[in-house]
Amino acid sequence: MPLFGAHLSVAGGLHKAVEAAVALGCDTVQVFTKSPSAWHAAPLAEATVDRFRAACESAGLEHLTAHDSYLINLASPDEPTRRRSITAFRDELLRAEALGLSYLVTHPGAHLGSGEGHGIARVVAALDEVRRSCPALRVRVLLETTAGQGSCLGGRFEHLRAILDGVTDRSWLGVCFDTCHVFAAGYPLRTDADYSATFAEFDRVIGLDELKLFHLNDSVREQGSRVDRHAALGEGQIGPEAFRRLVNDPRFRNHPMILETPKEDEQGREMDPVNLGRLRGWLVTASG
Repeated sequence: MPLFGAHLSVAGGLHKAVEAAVALGCDTVQVFTKSPSAWHAAPLAEATVDRFRAACESAGLEHLTAHDSYLINLASPDEPTRRRSITAFRDELLRAEALGLSYLVTHPGAHLGSGEGHGIARVVAALDEVRRSCPALRVRVLLETTAGQGSCLGGRFEHLRAILDGVTDRSWLGVCFDTCHVFAAGYPLRTDADYSATFAEFDRVIGLDELKLFHLNDSVREQGSRVDRHAALGEGQIGPEAFRRLVNDPRFRNHPMILETPKEDEQGREMDPVNLGRLRGWLVTASG
């Protein structure tokens, strides 16, 4: 059975996300370890780390994950920005390691008009530099598929394949498959044939063994729009059947699946319980 979870708030302390995950009946959780719109943050206090680790152990959550800052751009052609990004990314890794997390999800970055090949080369060099400086870290970096908006890398599976092939040590890397992003980037998911074709293409280009975690989001916009707008599961352009197939796909039986769907609907109803309920219902309905 997949491990269902959500990206949850750490307002009031990192341990609060674990408490919220337990209340929702989650098997896993994703957090920001600091503000996603800030370059820097105060070091994690020992008491904060201890309280978070104790809460996770008590809850029995698996494959704990963080997402790094949205400011980080390892592909930037602007060297000061790239250096700042490398420093911030290293700090994100060290924070994730201190908290005992399994994964750190990161966007590959944007080449900002300098060309995909040059952007990918800069990402590879940055990852190699960080790995050399932190060779013993156990947390695994997951390169996230993107909607391909603007000059963002990750909208084609080939981008991620090139990064994985380019680094010196790929053992600490993997891939996060975001359903909205992949669909918005142009890969079909709606029908049985669509679903099979997209995962066959992922396997051909990257390899399913590299896929470690899912972000589950429906898409407000149509396939190929290259617009990153998340919708509640089954309420967007992807529709419910793709998610029904996904949660029952035996290839992903033990994969963490994290909601990044809107937290409230137009009436102010909390949507994490609704979306998690849909996932569980689809699993039970399809497997009898």
